[in-house]
Amino acid sequence: MTATVMKADVAPPVASVKRRRHAPGWLAVVPLLAFTAIAFGLPAVAMLDGAFSVKDQVTGAGSYGAGNLTTSLHGAYLTALFGSIKLSAVSAALGALLGLPLAQVVVTSRFRALREAVLTASGVLANFGGVPLAFAFVATLGNAGVLTRHLGLEKRGWDLYSFWGLVIVYLYFLIPLMVLTITPALEGLRTQWREAAQNNGATTVQYWLHVALPVLAPTLLGGFVLLFGSAFAAYATAAAMVGSSVPLVTLQIADALSGNVLVGQENVALALSLDMVLVAGLVMAVYLPLQRRSARWLDA
Repeated sequence: MTATVMKADVAPPVASVKRRRHAPGWLAVVPLLAFTAIAFGLPAVAMLDGAFSVKDQVTGAGSYGAGNLTTSLHGAYLTALFGSIKLSAVSAALGALLGLPLAQVVVTSRFRALREAVLTASGVLANFGGVPLAFAFVATLGNAGVLTRHLGLEKRGWDLYSFWGLVIVYLYFLIPLMVLTITPALEGLRTQWREAAQNNGATTVQYWLHVALPVLAPTLLGGFVLLFGSAFAAYATAAAMVGSSVPLVTLQIADALSGNVLVGQENVALALSLDMVLVAGLVMAVYLPLQRRSARWLDA
């Protein structure tokens, strides 16, 4: 009886031990949650409030309604939204198609220095954009650019300040981003899979069509979605290069925020921002399951 009492006195309750063990982890997350609530939560609430706030042009009374959202899905605003989606889809598709073989060359290279150099450069170029990138392309491939004059591109109908010119500029940072995204998946391909395919008489093309690409499909689709989101949210590069010559939703938001709207449509910019958030949410809803499925394949 005494031994039992002593044992009960010495051993602390299991719930108490677990509580003490997990308490520091929760406390460490509190600053991050607070920062997220302030930096993202408050702007999101303000955007929702403004997007659904409608002012009567006669009485000036404010109320809540879907008038701003309806306006954002008509006319020039809808054209700009479709223009951004088209530009992002084309740029992401080309970035994925060109980034995959480049990443495969890096992974299969015997030169470690080359691999590290390409991955390091990809990490830098994937985050290089905005006005400096626009200026670099204008100085190189603009109407009076160095390559434009030396190669006579203007005589062949080349125009940097167009849809396809903007696609080429976007590929400058989308291809490196694809390389960074797909390289871990390529490294996860088992050597035994290729050897088994060769032992069964499969060619290199058959191996890629029936083994490698099906395994890489979730990662490829996830990379495409990631590139789409990156291109969809880009603003400074397009604003510095094409202005309003190419209809984009980010440029429409900038015009609306600067007051370049009709009377009573001051909050249309917030409605357009909400449209972008919804598109980005759909992108993430597709991207995250693809990433999890790819991880299960490659970790198996």
